[in-house]
Amino acid sequence: MTIFAVVVSRLSKAILTLLAIAILNFFLIHAAPGDPAVVLAGEAGAADEQMIEQLRERFGLDQPMYVQLGKYVAGIVQLDLGYSFRQGAPVAELIADRLPATLLLTLTAFVVSLVLGIAFGVAAAARVGKPSDTVLTTMALLFYATPLYWLALMAVLVFSVWFGWLPGFGYETVGANYTGLERVLDIGSHLILPALTLGLFFTAVYMRMARASMLEVSQLDFVKTAKAKGLSDAVIRRRHILRNAILPVVTLAGLQAGQLVGGAVLTETVFAWPGIGRLMFESLAARDYNTILGVFLVSAAMVILFNIVTDIVYRIVDPRIGARS
Repeated sequence: MTIFAVVVSRLSKAILTLLAIAILNFFLIHAAPGDPAVVLAGEAGAADEQMIEQLRERFGLDQPMYVQLGKYVAGIVQLDLGYSFRQGAPVAELIADRLPATLLLTLTAFVVSLVLGIAFGVAAAARVGKPSDTVLTTMALLFYATPLYWLALMAVLVFSVWFGWLPGFGYETVGANYTGLERVLDIGSHLILPALTLGLFFTAVYMRMARASMLEVSQLDFVKTAKAKGLSDAVIRRRHILRNAILPVVTLAGLQAGQLVGGAVLTETVFAWPGIGRLMFESLAARDYNTILGVFLVSAAMVILFNIVTDIVYRIVDPRIGARS
């Protein structure tokens, strides 16, 4: 099966999956306690029954559940995610404003964690049993076991408050009005702490997987044959072991890429990063159903997209996968 055929097949399945996720999320959100009309009326200082009923009628919350579901699904088909009661704007616009920040954070964290994880895993496997291997594996276990929110707070305390090396909050310097390269560097400096914090957990996972995979592949017959031919250890490790050992790491990275979106909620909240994770956190307190559903749907689409990209990369790394399909 060609890569184009794989993409078409995966996208067709992705549409049905997203539709099922949207329906399930709709019922789960509406089953949660709380009424957005009551929240809005309370904030307006007029939480009487008449005001609440007017708000429910205005936003269609007085209609039967199946009618609301039908309108919601019809809107999704037309790429309309509804209207935010809380912020007075279309949900699609709110998400579109926040999505680039989340994509920048998650993609940076994903690349950093994958590169560092593979590099440290290869280094640990090459020095198995030595003190450097022990240090690397201990650090991986430490980052794996440390809660994300605690790591984020400690990163702000150490690198922003104590040393003042990096900005601890926000997307860019407020009021600086940087342009061009200066703005890119400013955003990059704000990105370092949240991206590293989010990526360290996954770095530990990928490192342990890469180390174990390298050690397993190094014991296979074709590696012994390469050694018998007189090839150097560096060549054997690069051309024979790494290429085969990296496949499980790529698979695991693709499966766990969706967790980056979930981790972004905590990371964006701690670092005041203006992404969709923080938007969802704010919308939960306000019972802003449409915004929550929109963020859930976009997050699910991102996870599915990560999986499709992983499948394509897997086939590029190992062409035998495509030949067997």
